[in-house]
Amino acid sequence: MIIFWIILVDMDITVIPEGWPGNIWLEGKTIVHLQEGQERPSHMPRGPAKKTGGGFLNPAMAPSRTRSVLLLKDALQHNWLTSPEKPVRAFDALCSTGVRVRRWRNEIPDEFQPRLRITGNDLNDFALSWAINSHNNNLPAYTENIEMNHDRYGSMVQRVPVNGIYFQKLDAKLAMADASYQWIDIDPFGSPVPFIDSAIQSLARTGVLEVTATDTAALTGSSLSSQKRRYGAQGIVDDYAHDDAVRVLLGLIAKTAAMHDRVIRPILSLFDGHHVRVSVLVKTSKEAASNFQEQLGYRLRTENVPYEFIKYPSAEQIDLASGPLWIGPLMDKEIAGRLTEECVIGTCLPTEIELAELIDKGLEWSDQDIEHATREMIRSVRHISAAADLLSRDHLLLSLNSMPRLAGTRGAPKLDDVISDLIELGHGAARYPDMEPMFVTDAGFDEVIAVFRKYHFD
Repeated sequence: MIIFWIILVDMDITVIPEGWPGNIWLEGKTIVHLQEGQERPSHMPRGPAKKTGGGFLNPAMAPSRTRSVLLLKDALQHNWLTSPEKPVRAFDALCSTGVRVRRWRNEIPDEFQPRLRITGNDLNDFALSWAINSHNNNLPAYTENIEMNHDRYGSMVQRVPVNGIYFQKLDAKLAMADASYQWIDIDPFGSPVPFIDSAIQSLARTGVLEVTATDTAALTGSSLSSQKRRYGAQGIVDDYAHDDAVRVLLGLIAKTAAMHDRVIRPILSLFDGHHVRVSVLVKTSKEAASNFQEQLGYRLRTENVPYEFIKYPSAEQIDLASGPLWIGPLMDKEIAGRLTEECVIGTCLPTEIELAELIDKGLEWSDQDIEHATREMIRSVRHISAAADLLSRDHLLLSLNSMPRLAGTRGAPKLDDVISDLIELGHGAARYPDMEPMFVTDAGFDEVIAVFRKYHFD
């Protein structure tokens, strides 16, 4: 039998949080207890939510958590992170009410659970108490068999077994310094910059780092002072601002990793609504880390094509360039290619039997809720598998809305028609996984222009 523990510092876990059990909601297959003051979310929330203190939950981040479940499952299923006989230690550095770690525990198939060692960390007593009670089968936190131990710094900690997850109350950076993990998730309220160095150092020789950044004004260049201060970059707010934001964050992670003799390989990188989310494989390699700057450069806006990647802009080019940023691949072809609609529905959407059991626990879930939940599950991975190949190699990224100006036409055809035409010509083409109508292709820019000009909008 596998024994799991909860680790807490200076906290009475027997306390039931004020407002418990709140309003019962469902994210994926996992029961979520919303605080009484939080409105029942729609299944298509967009944008940032107002932070309300401990226990803050933004339902718009649900697709990000869904993809995290799928990636961790994929690592266990296909053994690209560790060998099949070894465990995977997964750590959520800022877990709040524990929705992500609980979804890892509840939705990754049972056959892989014995290899998982899941830790959720937060510094807020209320959030941790809410997480523990949420995870403990909707009952007050289990309080028997408490043991007192010391961590490596001599601090006293409490340990108590609870259903397959470690929870702990520590400063996130100190927590990452105290242990080594194969999987680390950083999802702060705002910029992730203060946590990246600690996370890189805490990863095993081969590990996955998942980072969320909601300071998109800084990443896109809307706030140039913040971008320069936090990321050491400059941006241009145009069609490529979202892609730039993803690449600026990747560039910072790559630079930080290289400082510790490590190199990154992007697995999945997205701009999703109001935040950037990147998942990278991090490996120890002094030789590769010494060459990390080969993947860094600038995006230069040009006259002949919308842009090109260069190493350094000249004095005349600097005002037309964004960066420094990551100019390498954004996804792993094989891993991201497996994030299909069938995969997400089979992994994260409850079956009729599972849903009936959840309803017995107090969930109110209508046919409309089922329809919306299914739609949101599909949205969380839409276009990813189709674009994975192109985004794993050199490609051209174009905005549908800008093409009439570039092609000299008075309108644009449907994006699906453009993609179909390019594929028929023997090129790769796919919708870019972004809310904006953009597409990627390995066709030359002149060939794309020719496709647009064959449609007449006089």
